[in-house]
Amino acid sequence: MDDLKAFIGLEVHVELATKSKMFCGCSAFHFGKKPNTQVCPTCLGLPGALPFPNREAIISTLSLGLSFGCETNLFSKFDRKHYFYPDLPKGYQISQYDIPLCIQGAWNGPEGERVSIRRIHLEEDTGKLIHTDVDGRKVSLVDFNRSGVPLLELVTEPDFSKTSDILVFLKEVQTIVRYLGISSADMEKGSMRLEANISVGKKEAGLPNYKVEIKNINSFRFLEKALRSEIERQIALVGEGKKPAQETRGYDEKTQKTFSQRTKEEAQDYRYFPEPDIPPITFSERVVQKIKDSIPELPGKKSERFSKIYKLPASYISFLVSDMSRAEYFEGAVKLGAGYQISAKSIADLIVNQSFDEKFPEPAALIKKMVELTKKQYSTSDQAEQAVKEVIAEEEAAVSDYLKGKGTVIGFLIGKVQKKLKGMGEPAQITRLLVEILRKGNRPN
Repeated sequence: MDDLKAFIGLEVHVELATKSKMFCGCSAFHFGKKPNTQVCPTCLGLPGALPFPNREAIISTLSLGLSFGCETNLFSKFDRKHYFYPDLPKGYQISQYDIPLCIQGAWNGPEGERVSIRRIHLEEDTGKLIHTDVDGRKVSLVDFNRSGVPLLELVTEPDFSKTSDILVFLKEVQTIVRYLGISSADMEKGSMRLEANISVGKKEAGLPNYKVEIKNINSFRFLEKALRSEIERQIALVGEGKKPAQETRGYDEKTQKTFSQRTKEEAQDYRYFPEPDIPPITFSERVVQKIKDSIPELPGKKSERFSKIYKLPASYISFLVSDMSRAEYFEGAVKLGAGYQISAKSIADLIVNQSFDEKFPEPAALIKKMVELTKKQYSTSDQAEQAVKEVIAEEEAAVSDYLKGKGTVIGFLIGKVQKKLKGMGEPAQITRLLVEILRKGNRPN
């Protein structure tokens, strides 16, 4: 149905790589740890325990916001978001509601499309439910090691309509997060998780007054399948004159269809109010500028520079820039290779197609290997001199032309010498010998 359009907004959750949790001193590194070994009264929500915010997590959130051109709220605060889940023992989550750290950013796509970023805020992660069998009974266990880990959330406006744009955006978010060093953004380990809000309506009517949320997406491939399935489902309903229900849905890979999980909550259902145990946070313009100055060259700018300076194919640039350490390795190798007349394209070829950056951890070792691969076994000085004398003796007409001032003949003579040496002559040496002997104005003995 050509008159219908999908309106898609994203919620991207990034687990920050801080040493400690968001509001206590427990270790934030929970992956693979024995369940419930990294907990304390604060992250377990025990009576009397008081939270204190993680400064590094706040700086990390601001750095991502500034990378997307967001405005920083110089006055911000934390709020309590109330709901009951067994993996949040307090019965509420400390999050941010009306005054998040960052607002009103944007992402510009490769084809000029613009997606608005509504907000980037900071909250605490939940624990992890483990569904298993114990003594023949199906049970759900809770591991609280992840509960309280700093969790950044980036929320876009429903400006996406194509899944291809969404995948480009998410991969760029992942790359930027890694450039900033604030998270591994490893989706397999849950360090980056996705949710999508989808509505389908007529193009001229604008955004419909409902949305369906797809939750717990842990891979780009999974997201693409879930989006396509849900868009097709909603198009079919709207085409029949029905309005899709506002709800939260999951995606079943076996059936390749989404399924209803629960009615979607509204903001008022969470009963937000300011977190009374954490004072508001204030920043100065100087602090914000200092964070901004610490941001490295980001993938977009780096891609533009690589294209302009190194004249590489787009696929090469995409691969090199996707990892900051690889990009730095490449530029280090290019700098070293310049002294040996080794081109940037040659270096990129070996990195992209043969993974030479993995075989040689240091750029200097890579360049050394390239020099070895390209170095010729040249003829000796005596062999070169003998070949030059023979050519001068044989090519009387060319020698006569040179002596009359026809300097271009030198190229012809060099070719003849190389032929005698079977291509093993060093060009600079041959040229020098020819000029020296010919300038004497007489034939060699």
